[in-house]
Amino acid sequence: MKRLLGFLLLLPFSVLAADPAATAPAAAVAAPVASSGIAGQLTQLVLGLLLVLGLIFFLAWMLRRVQQAGPAGKGQVIQLIGSRALGPRDRLMLVQVGNEQILLGLSPGTITALHVLKEPVQVPDAQQATPEFAQRLMELLGKDNKDKK
Repeated sequence: MKRLLGFLLLLPFSVLAADPAATAPAAAVAAPVASSGIAGQLTQLVLGLLLVLGLIFFLAWMLRRVQQAGPAGKGQVIQLIGSRALGPRDRLMLVQVGNEQILLGLSPGTITALHVLKEPVQVPDAQQATPEFAQRLMELLGKDNKDKK
């Protein structure tokens, strides 16, 4: 992989190493070769840039595919049921692990289990799937979750 990247980085510099004036037989031919050399260099630069950008997007796509195929993506054991901000940096979170629901207190640098619920809290799926910001935005716009059906 490093060799391929090294080759791709050195590819545009190969044009700079060639001397177009030394290869031209006459001075009259040297002017068009110089202008086509600049155009060739610019074309090669743009193609190299497109190649590098394409490589970046391809690697990002591959990384996303590998992360989705991992064992953590298939069966989530821990689910976030709900959360509530208590202040600018403190939160309460209700987390479900297996069949147990645990109320957690989060503050900077600390996570504390506050209570393990004996009976799980039933939360409607529509409310659980909708993030707080999106739900608040729909309320402000006057749209209900009922309008989606």
